[in-house]
Amino acid sequence: MNVVYAASLVISAACLVLLDVRFSLVLRRRPVAGAAALVIGLLFFIAWDAVGIGLGVFRHVDSDWATGLLLAPEFPVEELLFLIFLSYLTLVLLSGWQRWRERESSR
Repeated sequence: MNVVYAASLVISAACLVLLDVRFSLVLRRRPVAGAAALVIGLLFFIAWDAVGIGLGVFRHVDSDWATGLLLAPEFPVEELLFLIFLSYLTLVLLSGWQRWRERESSR
């Protein structure tokens, strides 16, 4: 079992948390709305993956970089970590872009 990919996703998500806390972008600024948006995005992508798996489009392939742990057929634990990271990254980027636009328009 190799945890390189999972650890990379966790470390990357931790960096997003640091950015979020430092600049009050998502969860620090509006914790309830941010958590709701994160959960909604996560549920959307899990459903997307479930449809793709059901249609045979998405398949789990063993990797030397992954743990090999599956949460469901064809759904590795790294996929869940990636979906959390992707949803949170999107929220941080959108919030940061909005904050930047607000600063630029006030100048």
